[in-house]
Amino acid sequence: MNRFAIKFNKRGYIKYTSHLDMLRLFKRAMKRCDIRLKYSQGFNPHPKMSFAQPLSLGYESMGEILEIETAGAMEASDIKSRLEAIMPEGIEITDVIRLPEQGKTLAAACIEAEYLIAVPVDNSFKGREAELTAGYLAQPAILAKKRQKKSKELKEIDIKGMIKSLNIIFVNNNYIMTLIADSGSSSNLSPELVIASFLEFAGIDCDRSDIEVMRKKLFFKGYNI
Repeated sequence: MNRFAIKFNKRGYIKYTSHLDMLRLFKRAMKRCDIRLKYSQGFNPHPKMSFAQPLSLGYESMGEILEIETAGAMEASDIKSRLEAIMPEGIEITDVIRLPEQGKTLAAACIEAEYLIAVPVDNSFKGREAELTAGYLAQPAILAKKRQKKSKELKEIDIKGMIKSLNIIFVNNNYIMTLIADSGSSSNLSPELVIASFLEFAGIDCDRSDIEVMRKKLFFKGYNI
């Protein structure tokens, strides 16, 4: 088996490219640079290629991971050099790592993610970041409204247990939030819920379009990537 993890950054305007379009982009790139992927069996075979964790539209990232399985033997360095030569602006291939033959897929092994969130604030919030962070995390429950997939209704849920850490510093009239939260198939917390609940708690009047989010890193159980 030839399993590889392709690590890349997603920066700039390409952050508005959807998850499905990113899959199409990489599928075409593999074909163009002659990286032959292994296909699944069955009535509707598809290439063995998947992201470790989908990235929300509009988010930048310094740590995206695409898992692939090649049809034949290849070197990680060869895959990296071929992809580097044809990637569009905004996509930077940073590493290609050979994965063990046995083990969970990265999608199944993903457990947490780290985000950087920049929230514009006025000078009245300078020096209050530690107090507000401590107060926010000290709440008996941190309630947020999550839209249900089937009913599409908003349901209030407690997200406190899904927040692993939250630190905030004040830089150039921005609260820079470093968030580590559950991410994966067993438990997944969207940063949007943390953003909305923290803004309400802190009394910050800020339009969502002015807030920037970057995913820095994914964490896996059983893999050190």
